[in-house]
Amino acid sequence: MRQLYILSILILTLFTPDIGHANTSQLGTIIENFIMGHFPNATSHVWIVNGTTWDGDEMVVDVHTTVLEKQLPAPIENRYLLLIKEGKLTAAQHIPLGNDADCQREET
Repeated sequence: MRQLYILSILILTLFTPDIGHANTSQLGTIIENFIMGHFPNATSHVWIVNGTTWDGDEMVVDVHTTVLEKQLPAPIENRYLLLIKEGKLTAAQHIPLGNDADCQREET
């Protein structure tokens, strides 16, 4: 299963279209800046990209975060959808953890 995950990430990295002037190294920077701005008191953090979706020059990134803050005994886990347009974070939405989230593409 882990090999499938790594292969999927590799394929997404190599064969995806240009995401509006943002490349994969910029994506990491965008996510890091979001987490550090959202959790300024964090002593450490980890984030995992669950998936990405492209729609023209917009990219939606599903991110799972685990953050350790000072004076808190347990890590804080969150899940976010980040909207990246033209290489910049334009919106973020907190979504529930687990299978309770019903996030689907909007029908037009």
